[in-house]
Amino acid sequence: MLLGYGLDLYRSARLEVPVERVQFVEQLGYHSVWTAEAYGCDALTPLAFLAAHTDRIKLATGVVQLAARTPTATAMQAMSIDAMAGGGRVIIGLGVSGPQIVEGWYGQPWGSPVKRLRDYVAIMRKVIARDEPVTHDGAEISLPYDGPGAIGQGKPLKSILHPAGDIEIWIAAGAPLNTALAAEVCDGWLPMGYGSDGWEIHGPDLERGWARRGGRPDGFDIMGGITIEITDDVQAAIDAKKPLTGMYVGGMGSESKNFHKDAMARRGFPEAAERIQELWLAGRKDEAIAAVPDEYIDDGALFGTADRIRSRWADVVPAGVTGLIVRTDSDEGLELAAEMASTRDIVASYPEGAPYPKGERG
Repeated sequence: MLLGYGLDLYRSARLEVPVERVQFVEQLGYHSVWTAEAYGCDALTPLAFLAAHTDRIKLATGVVQLAARTPTATAMQAMSIDAMAGGGRVIIGLGVSGPQIVEGWYGQPWGSPVKRLRDYVAIMRKVIARDEPVTHDGAEISLPYDGPGAIGQGKPLKSILHPAGDIEIWIAAGAPLNTALAAEVCDGWLPMGYGSDGWEIHGPDLERGWARRGGRPDGFDIMGGITIEITDDVQAAIDAKKPLTGMYVGGMGSESKNFHKDAMARRGFPEAAERIQELWLAGRKDEAIAAVPDEYIDDGALFGTADRIRSRWADVVPAGVTGLIVRTDSDEGLELAAEMASTRDIVASYPEGAPYPKGERG
């Protein structure tokens, strides 16, 4: 089982990168460290900073937003960070975000997310491969650009910078079309709304995507998420997570397009998701938070004493995932996850400073 360490820097008013803790999980054998972005701290800059302070841990985004950058710009940043990191250490997890951010923050059209994702991944692959000057005739993105405002002087170009190593491209998704696309064109998948029955729900979509590329490729990873909190008061830990969950399910997106609400529904709580959004949009935020089911929080997390967490590990980790992105505020929680996933074994099997290769399991 691979372990990633999830950073929530994008939610903070001040940017403080926990370098020592990332170095700590690197020594514990964690495969990757993950950043994200919303409309504050970006996902890529902290990884460049961490590249200077780590040796082998993968530097990953979960996610960078498509509307924030062109695919060539994302490829350039990925290659630059990977060069500084020594090569073979960058994972670019892509996500579409939602129309409120895409159109309201970035001033980009929502369009067709699945078509844009397909074009985006294809262009990034061409930039990184450097086989020839990049051209692409896509449904949503084309190079050279020949749309409104073009003067017809665009020229196909090839990256000056050579890649220092393999750069993985993943997609974060929960809906069927984008999930199948991740399986078809990517190196990994970051699922949204993957509960205990996640493989039963999403497996057919993944299989459809893998069939289009001739089968599941070696090393294709599926990284779920887990929150760990060592505590004697499980109920207090559950209650502390409800405000953020209520905000995401109720208000992170429009009434018609809220992917966090959809994710809760896919995990078996459709009525609760509807009620939370209804209350939130009506301005009854306290009631929306109170409507978040205890089971929804507890089923996707490990709260309690170390013994309770160990006893629940096998039940909480869903079938089908090859790894977990861990979120916890304590070193003890990080160590406990490393113990349960046996990640220390991988540290002993690799030369000092060598990055973990794609698809390696702890």
